[in-house]
This record gives sequence, C-alpha cells and structure tokens, in this order.
Amino acid sequence: MHQNDATEAIRAQQRELASSLPFDDRRDFEAADRGFIGALDPAEIRDADGDVVWDANEFAFITGDAPDTVNPSLWRQSTLAAKQGLYEVVEGIYQVRGLDLSNVSFVEGDTGVIVIDPLISKETAAAALALYRAHRGDRPVTAVIFSHSHIDHFGGVLGIVDPQDVRPGGVQVVAPIGIVGEAVAENVYAGTAMSRRAGYMYGARLERGPKGAVGAGLGQSTSTGHPGILVPTLEIRSTGETHVIDGVEIEFQMAPGTEAPAEMHFLFPGKRALCMAENATHTLHNLLTLRGALVRDPHVWAGYLTEAIERFGGRVDVVFASHHWPTWGADEIGEFLALQRDLYAYLHDQTLRMLNLGMTGAEIAEEIQLPPALENAWNARGYYGSVSHNVKAIYQRYMGWFDGNPARLWPHPPKPLAERYVAAIGGIDRVVEVAQQAYDDGDFRWAATLLDHAVFAAADHAAARTLYADTLEQLAYGAENGTWRNFFLSGATELRGENFGTPTATAAPEILAQLSPEQMLDAIAISVDGPRAWDLDLALDLTFTDIGRNFRVTLRNGVLVYVEKAADESTAQATVSLAKPRMLALIGGDRESAGIERTGDQGVLDRLMSVLQPGDPSFDIVLP
Repeated sequence: MHQNDATEAIRAQQRELASSLPFDDRRDFEAADRGFIGALDPAEIRDADGDVVWDANEFAFITGDAPDTVNPSLWRQSTLAAKQGLYEVVEGIYQVRGLDLSNVSFVEGDTGVIVIDPLISKETAAAALALYRAHRGDRPVTAVIFSHSHIDHFGGVLGIVDPQDVRPGGVQVVAPIGIVGEAVAENVYAGTAMSRRAGYMYGARLERGPKGAVGAGLGQSTSTGHPGILVPTLEIRSTGETHVIDGVEIEFQMAPGTEAPAEMHFLFPGKRALCMAENATHTLHNLLTLRGALVRDPHVWAGYLTEAIERFGGRVDVVFASHHWPTWGADEIGEFLALQRDLYAYLHDQTLRMLNLGMTGAEIAEEIQLPPALENAWNARGYYGSVSHNVKAIYQRYMGWFDGNPARLWPHPPKPLAERYVAAIGGIDRVVEVAQQAYDDGDFRWAATLLDHAVFAAADHAAARTLYADTLEQLAYGAENGTWRNFFLSGATELRGENFGTPTATAAPEILAQLSPEQMLDAIAISVDGPRAWDLDLALDLTFTDIGRNFRVTLRNGVLVYVEKAADESTAQATVSLAKPRMLALIGGDRESAGIERTGDQGVLDRLMSVLQPGDPSFDIVLP
C-alpha cells in the first residue's frame, strides 16, 4: 500500500517538539532496563493452529532517533514500551513485559507463585509463565490476582491455570468484588461496536513500521489469541482487607470507578512493593477510551491516588503496575504518584471551572494548559489518553453531548449534513480543491473536516478518498497519542483498501459462559429489532434446567422484559426449557441442535428469534 513521507509542516512540528521536551532525561530508560534477566527468543507466539498471536519482533525497528513520520515523544514512549523480557522488580517479585498490551507479574510464595494479571490471551500468558520458569524454576501457580475488570488483566488465565485446579485447597483466584459482571457486560452489551473500534484504536491491521503502527502508548498492541476468565474464589470487598496467600501477606485498597468499574491496589508489606493496577502508569490514561466505554471519573481517580499516597507512604520501596516499568525509591515514588494524582485532579477541576464560564468541551480542550510540572513530566504525557479527548469526556460526564447552543440541538445526521455542506461549498470537486489547499498549507484538521463531508456525500469519489487518506496519514505522523495515530492510520488504510472488520473479538466462549441468565436476556433485549417487533405480543416461560431458574419473558411494543418467577402454563403462550450452554448457542444463532424442550405454542420462540438483529462487526467508520 502506498504511504507518503511527512510533509514539511509535520517535520517542522516534530523539530519544535523535540526541542521543547526534556529528552536528555534518561531516568525512564534506566528504570525500564533495571532488573532485566532474559528475553523471549524467538519472540513469536503461536496458537494451537499455528497462527501467530503475538510477535514482539515486529517492533524491533523502534531504535535510535525518531523518523520524521513519528512524533518524537511517541517514539520515545514506544522505545520504552517495546522492551520485552523477564525483569526482577524486587527480590521475589518479577514481571514479564512486552508480550502483550499489559504486563504479567509473578510473586514468589512459600510453595509456588502468585500470578498478577495474566495478559489477554492464554497463549501469551503461557509463554510468559514459561519464560519466568526458565529462569526461576518450575514453580506451581498457587494463586491468580485480577487487579481489575479489563480483558488484558484476566484474559490469559487459562494459559496458566487449569480450571479444575481452582477448588478449595487448590489455586485461589482473587479479584475485586463485581469483577465478573463488569468484565462480561463490557465485552457483550456493546461488545460488537467496542471491538470494531478497538481494531482502529490498537492498530491491529496496520503494517508495523515508521509509517505504520509504532505502539498504543500503554503498550504496543493487543494479542490475538484466545481469552477466557475464571470466577474468583476470593472477592476483595473493603480497603484494609489483608490476606495471607501462599505465605505472602497482601493488603488491599479498593479503587472502584477509576480506570475500571471494579479495580483495586495492593501492597506486599514484606516486600515493600505496591501494585497500582492501572491507575498510575507512565502516561495520561483515558477518561473515555476511543473504543468506547462509560466515562471514567477523574475526581474519584485522583481521590484514590491520594488515599494510596497517604495509606502506603513510608512503607514502599517500589511501585509497579500492570503496564510500563516500575518506579523505585521513596522520593521518586512520592513524586510519581503525586504527579499522576495532580494530573487527573487538574483536568477535572479546570474543566469544571471553564464549563461554568460557559465554555464547551471542544473550546476547553483547545484552551486548557497543564502547569509546567505536568507538561514536562514524561509520565503525564498523553500517549494513551490525551488532554484533548479527556477534557471532552469530563464535559460529557457532567453536561452530556449537548453544548447548549440551540443550533446544535437537532442537526442533520452526518450523510445528509455532508451533502448539504458539499452543495453549499460548490460541489464535490470544489470541496476537494479547498481541502487540497488546506493540506498544502499544513492545516490537516480543516482538510480532514472537509474531506469527511466529501466522502459522506460521495463515498466513491476517488480524489476525495485519496486526499482524505493522505490527510489522515499526516495527522497520524504528528500525533503524540498512540491511539490517535492508530485511528488516523486505520482510517487511511480503509479508505485506500477494504474494510478490515474486527481483527480481535473479546466475546470468547469462555467469557460468554460466565453470563448470568439476566445478562443473557439483556443481550437478547439489546438485539431486538424494534420496528419489526412492534406487532408482536409474546409471553413465554424460559426455564434454565441446569440451575433451576425460570423467567417470564414478554415482548410487547418492541421491548423485551423478563421477571424471575415460577412458571405458569395458564398465562404463558409457551414454555421453553434448556440449559445455559444451549441458551448461549441459541443466542449465537443455533436453532436446530437438540437440547431445547418446548410446550404450548411451538412458534413463540421462533417468532422471538426472527426479530433479533446481531451486531455488525464490519460496520463502516470512516465511510457512510
């Protein structure tokens, strides 16, 4: 695929940034290399079918000075994040970094090893465990800790633990309360849309190289193996809760509603080591991830960081997290955690101050300025979250999508709006002409706005698509934020070729198997095509035979409602009996296999299933 060089406007921006940030500060490089024991070689990990699910060597080109086509600050971050191998954090605690988006940590106990956050895929987790054992001995896994409810922190668990070993007296699975419900809901309710957009966010289909993917800021990319989950045997419910696992004392701090709905920090007092999960990393994190999620609360986030500073200060020699590299030394830890705390607090407080002056989210994002201490702190730079989209997220959290201007209350949707703009400007060719001038002037944001309208008005206009792809490419070259770069380049890739769909789906069978009956029924309700169901009036009893629960399910006015109650043939049109696994298969479209018993009106279930509309994993993003 054709790729352009950086324009002079982008090269000038890169030079200016390179001269304004403290690139002579090498402390992060020293920390990222500290404790290195050995790398995985070869660094290519395959699944049972022989398909590559992770290859750390794809990013081996990230060395030396930044090329013109990569923001020098992002190049620095990617150089650090691309390091892979086994590292000692302190005696008895080890990390494998660079084998997935996240890190996996190993804490040695009396009889085996406690594993913290086993990556996304069982293949990468197994490879990380094998690397650890190659250097530290064949220690059995005695416990697994999930720090929070995102898939890169639990998905690989089946690569390190046999589910049959999770039993009383066997392997413990420790997690914050509510983690399974949050994890399953996130990957199912809006999972199709989130997964499609995650393909853009993590650059899953992008060519690796100086003109392609260089990393996502938090890590390099996501593995494409097989995720799963295990139900916790020990749920942590309160701050201060302390447990001894395999002879290792662990003190927990709850931090719900921060980077994840269910999240916790934990201290190993005997090792003076604090795990901050994903609430203090070497980047500004997302308050609203570009793949989509609920807006996170920076006020609560900052509050839990303050609590961690107060609670654990003076008892810690090292802070480590499930991304990036640790921080050692009391003074360095104090500075690091305080800067991270101040970052989220400043964005929250200043956004609220400015919105109370009548400014909109977009206006605040352009005007807000970080104080010099934050602007020049490498760990506060916007490699994963950005000041721009985080400020807009805070505005959205408090004020919603509407900025108060009545002209923006009821605009046309994108395609008819684009058609009107194009006509007003003088037709598609005139729009491309104006956009070309903006491109030549280095005003790529304006060019992208014009060309967005152009392709939504005339999706097959070759010149518009070509210039739009070129424009997004230049925006990518200038982006400090790794996920912005990936979004821009993914859009350019689809404009120049074909829709690449959803490279990595998170709704794996092992995760879907944890759906509660209520979540299964929610998934069905979300899939009802309302207009097609307007005239249906259905009532059936749905009995889960393997767990002994019955739900009255009704469909009226295009709305599916369920209530758990005893089955009643006198008021139900039909009764459908099946086990949970068969229900999952039914939701997946299998209506023919055995395992479903029906009484009453045999057609009720078929009429319900006929109005379900599954999500589209290849819906268009950059085209109408």
